[in-house]
Amino acid sequence: MRLRHMTNPSSVGSAVSPFRTRLVQLIVAALFSLPVSTVAQAWTPQIAADSIFSSMNTETTPGCALSVMKNGLAIYEQGYGMANLEYGIPITPRSIFHVASVSKHFTAMAIELLVNDGEVSWDDDIRTYVPEVPDFGTPITLRHLVHHVSGIRDQWNLLSRSGWRWEADVVTQGDVLDITSRQTALNFPTGSRYLYSNTGFTLLAVVVERVTGQTLREFSTERMFEPLGMNDTHFHDDHNMIVPNRAWAYEPDDNGAFGLRNSIPDFDVVGATSLFTTVHDLAAWDRNFDTGRVGGRPALDRLHELFVLTSGENTTYAHGLSVGTYRGLQTVGHGGSDAGYRSHFLRFPSEGISIAVLCNFPSSDPGGLARRVANVYLADRLADPAVSSHTGATVPLSRREMEALTGVYHAEINDQMREVSLEDDDLMLIDQNRRSKLRHVGDYQFESSELGSLVTIRPPIGSQPGTLVFSSEGRRLQLELDSYKRHDPWSPTSTDLEEFVGTYHSDELDTEYHLSLEDGQLAIHHRKLASATLTPMFGDAFRTASTSWQRYSLVITRDSRGRVDGFRISDGRVWGVRFWRSE
Repeated sequence: MRLRHMTNPSSVGSAVSPFRTRLVQLIVAALFSLPVSTVAQAWTPQIAADSIFSSMNTETTPGCALSVMKNGLAIYEQGYGMANLEYGIPITPRSIFHVASVSKHFTAMAIELLVNDGEVSWDDDIRTYVPEVPDFGTPITLRHLVHHVSGIRDQWNLLSRSGWRWEADVVTQGDVLDITSRQTALNFPTGSRYLYSNTGFTLLAVVVERVTGQTLREFSTERMFEPLGMNDTHFHDDHNMIVPNRAWAYEPDDNGAFGLRNSIPDFDVVGATSLFTTVHDLAAWDRNFDTGRVGGRPALDRLHELFVLTSGENTTYAHGLSVGTYRGLQTVGHGGSDAGYRSHFLRFPSEGISIAVLCNFPSSDPGGLARRVANVYLADRLADPAVSSHTGATVPLSRREMEALTGVYHAEINDQMREVSLEDDDLMLIDQNRRSKLRHVGDYQFESSELGSLVTIRPPIGSQPGTLVFSSEGRRLQLELDSYKRHDPWSPTSTDLEEFVGTYHSDELDTEYHLSLEDGQLAIHHRKLASATLTPMFGDAFRTASTSWQRYSLVITRDSRGRVDGFRISDGRVWGVRFWRSE
C-alpha cells in the first residue's frame, strides 16, 4: 500500500488531499513492521514530501499546493489542507492562488517581450512613459526599477503612512501613481544601493499598458500565458471578479471559526503583485526557462542579469528573480506575501529541478517548505548544511566593557534604530522585530544568534561616538550598509514632551498626524488609523510601539532657533518623509 503520486498532469484535479493524512499515518505504521530493506524501498520521495506537509493536511486548516518539476515537467503535484473552509473544498494542484511578489518576474518578462519587439529599452527613462513620476534630478530607467535600485519609495509603505487600511480600502493603479507623483525625494541616489520597492514594478506594468494599449492582464494572457497553455493564470486587476477554483486565504483569529478569519487582498494593483496561478501552471512556466517558447533565449538571458551598483558591487537581484545558493547549488526564484497568501517559486538550474509551493495562511513559510522538499529530491546533490565560519571560541568581555556598548544606535541615512542592552550577563541586540543574543568572538565583533551575521560594536573613544556595523561573510548586508552611531537612552518628562504636541501635515502623503500627551506619554493619531504610543529612543527621536502602525521611526526637526518645526518618519522601505508643523 502506498500513496498515489501525480506524474500525469491530467489527473491532478482528482486529488482529495485532506483525506491523505490518515493514509500517511497508516503507511508509516505499516512501515515500522517491515524489514529495514523493505522500508527503504517503500519510502519514496513522494511520501517524504507528503510528510513535510502532514501537519496542515486536515479538513479544518488552510494549507499549501506543491509542484516538483524536473526539466520543466511536473513529476509530483499535490494539495494539502483546505482551499475554502466554509464550503469544505480541499486544495489541489489546480487550486488558484494569489502569489503576491512571485508576480514580479512575470512583469519583467512582459517588458522583456517589448524589448524584443523594439518598443522599449531597459535604459529608457521611466518619465518617457509615466510622466507622473517626479523629476528627481537624474534619470530613473526601467533597468533601475526592475532591479530595485531606483531609490523610489515603496508604494505600500507610503499608502499605509497616509492612512490606507489593508483589506478595508481598495487601492488602484491610479492611487499608486498619485502618491508616487507627490514624492519630493528618493530614499537614496539612484543606482547606489539595493532596496526592495514595489513601486518600480507597478510602474513597469503602467509602461506595458501605455506602450501596447492593453492592460498587463490582456498583454500577458495573449503573449505569455495562452502560448504556454497556462489556462488558470492571469493578472488579477479587478478584486470583485469571480475566479472559479480560487483558494481563499486566512489569518489567525482566536474568536473566529477554526481560529481563523478571512484575509484577502482587495487592491486592483498589478505588476508588483496580483498574479493568480496554480502550481500546475507554474510547471509550464518553468518549462519555458528551458524551451524559450515565450521570449526566446535573449529575453531569458536578460531575465537573469544582475545590476552593478555605483560602488562596483553586484546585487543578487536580477529581473524579478533573486539569485543565490542553497547548500552548494545555485538557486533562482522569488517569494511572495500578501494578506493571508504566501508563495515561493524555487529553481535549481544546474539540476533541472524546480519547486513551487503556494499557501493560504501567513505562518506557512513556503520558502522553508520548498527547501525541505529540495532536501528530499536533491539529497545526493546538496552539500552538508553550512556551518557558520564564525564558530571560534567566545572571547570574554568584562561587565564594564559590555556596559560601554549599551545604548541606542541610529543610522542617519534612513533613521533605522537598534538597541544594545545588557541582560544578566548577556549582551542583547534588539529591534522591534526580534531580540538576538550576541557572542563576542574578538575585536568587538559579535556573532548574532538570530541574524546569521557578524555585528561590530565599538565603544566611544574620546569625542567619537560608539558605532555599530553589520557584516556577513566579509561583505556588508545590502540593507545594513551604514554605520549606526550610539546615543544615550532618553527618558523625557511630560514637560519635555509638551513642546511636541500639535498637528503636522505632509504634502508627500497628503495627510495630517496629531501628537498629543496622554498619561505622560506622547501619542500619535490619524483620522483613519488606530492611535499609537511613541517610545522615546534618544533625544528628539521616537519609535512607534504599536504593530497597527507597522513600526516606524519618528525624528523631530527644529528650525534655526531651536523650535520644533516638524518631524520625519521612516521605515524599512520609506526614508525621511517630511511633516511640517501646522499648529
